[in-house]
Amino acid sequence: MRELVVEADGGSRGNPGPAGYGAVVLDPATGEILAEAAEYIGVATNNVAEYKGLIAGLRAALDLAPDATVRVRMDSKLVVEQMSGRWKIKHPDMKPLAAEASRAFPRDRVSYEWIPRERNKHADRLANEAMDAGKRGEQWVPRDTSAAQVAAALPPSGPPGDAAAGAARARAALSAAIGASGTGVSGTGAAAVSESAPAAPAQGPVPAVAGPVPDMAAPATFVLLRHGETALTPEKRFSGSGGSDPELSEAGRRQAAAVAEALAARGTIQHIVCSPLTRCRQTADAVAARLGLDVVIEQGLRETDFGAWEGLTFAEVRARYPEDMDAWLASPTAAPTGGGESFASVTRRVAAARDRLAAAHAGRTVLVVSHVTPIKTLVRLALGAPPPSLFKFDLSAASLSAVAYYADGNASVRLLNDTSHLRR
Repeated sequence: MRELVVEADGGSRGNPGPAGYGAVVLDPATGEILAEAAEYIGVATNNVAEYKGLIAGLRAALDLAPDATVRVRMDSKLVVEQMSGRWKIKHPDMKPLAAEASRAFPRDRVSYEWIPRERNKHADRLANEAMDAGKRGEQWVPRDTSAAQVAAALPPSGPPGDAAAGAARARAALSAAIGASGTGVSGTGAAAVSESAPAAPAQGPVPAVAGPVPDMAAPATFVLLRHGETALTPEKRFSGSGGSDPELSEAGRRQAAAVAEALAARGTIQHIVCSPLTRCRQTADAVAARLGLDVVIEQGLRETDFGAWEGLTFAEVRARYPEDMDAWLASPTAAPTGGGESFASVTRRVAAARDRLAAAHAGRTVLVVSHVTPIKTLVRLALGAPPPSLFKFDLSAASLSAVAYYADGNASVRLLNDTSHLRR
């Protein structure tokens, strides 16, 4: 089951006074902003504004993934304790708001967590933006407009409460937003919408784009983890499935521990699958021990067999096998010297493994522990990029990337080569 994080806040300049709320829905696996909401609500208290922010965040989460679980994070101790059932709701103004929040998303799939104010800056900023807009006599308009926000901003095209018309407007808005550039990188025809997409015009309908409506059900999300360093990694030596199968170095073990802590803090990994090679199994075992999960071996995730090039540097291969190297760089069907594996062959087995895993883990978040070539191949295929693009980006040891796979075959790259957990 997919998990979403809702962060919400509210404020009042006077308590009671001019008030507003803000809420943001996040993908906890990647930190991606999925939706934002904010509104100036007139004169109200802080507590009313905070409850309003919670309700807006839960409704936004319901629109995105009605079958998800939601983790609410707020700096309001009152709201968190009351909604968790630990504090009685005595104030008459709070009771209907708490009831409305309980109806906004299935209560048995919502949990609440108090966080310090400094960790709730995004929602706080949105609440203040809404109050500032209200002071100017304006409505809050998101700086970065997602498909859901575009749909919400569209003028009605049918009678109030016309669900079919509302769904049609949402589909039109989503179609118009497909292909927007930004940090959420869409694959060919993918249904990913970046938080950096251009804002929709304030007036007028958004034109629809012809084509099928994309599948926006909860995807299978692969969090792609390259194994930690081995003794061969710093020297940039070819290290595939046909070599010495090296273990993690001391540095690699530290990296595995660091990424395990980072993934535990995110709390979203539900399954772990892993290449059969030792360096990946050791990395996966470190994470599994921290998360209390089992590791499943997937043969399709193993690294390329580099044949006679195993253990050599690029320069050494160039010096010893110049013609084979040129052919390998020029064509995905060319194999390394001595019976190695071509990129075309790797792509076939990696794609087959991807399809098996995506079908088995629809709507779940899976940690995929693998190597440079398989991870780059998954990213390349998600982007619809040609084979030479494998040489165009780096993938560091113990780095995290993420790709979401939808039931209709579309894919969205959500993260690439993140090593921030190694710098803490």
